[in-house]
Amino acid sequence: MPSRKKHSKNDIEISKASFLPPQEQDCYEGERLACLLKSMHREIESARLLDGNSLPEKIWLKQQFSIGVNDVTRVLERMAPSAQVGSSPQQPSSIRNNCKAPLVQLQAVLLASDCNPRWLTKHLPSLASSRRVPLIFVKDMKGGSLRLGELVKLKTAIAIGVKAKGNAINQIFEKILHGDEVRQTDRHDSTNMKIEAMAERELLVKN
Repeated sequence: MPSRKKHSKNDIEISKASFLPPQEQDCYEGERLACLLKSMHREIESARLLDGNSLPEKIWLKQQFSIGVNDVTRVLERMAPSAQVGSSPQQPSSIRNNCKAPLVQLQAVLLASDCNPRWLTKHLPSLASSRRVPLIFVKDMKGGSLRLGELVKLKTAIAIGVKAKGNAINQIFEKILHGDEVRQTDRHDSTNMKIEAMAERELLVKN
């Protein structure tokens, strides 16, 4: 009898996750969604403060995120499939296996699971899974895209890709992807970062 190809447990779990409908995956809604968005707002402010506010806000946001279904799709398609890379794209320097990394790596994708029409985002779960990019679904009584839009100063955003840049935004997503719920302690860490950033800027001005 021909030998059957064995699949690792991790591969099987990723494959199953790709085809689960959004309602069967871990969705952020209600209080969890509010807490997530508040934490993201804080970390966006921290990262922008550390960058010195040198760029207009909309341009700076586009450097941190892929915004919209089309942009997220393009970035994912340019990333190498997981079979060609040695590890997850969560860390921008982790790809080494004889494969030149694309200029942009996504750490995660936020996706409004309650958007209409559904076919707009039907391809994203399998595409993200093939690049080992985790999907984080958000839902708010058919207003998930409105809540995501608030993050990037737009009316709506069905999908937002978080670019791996090693900043405060990535740190909060690293916790989420490792199963840590966003807690009140994140506010303390964020406040400390803001204070340190402001102190550094004051020193630069004095010098």
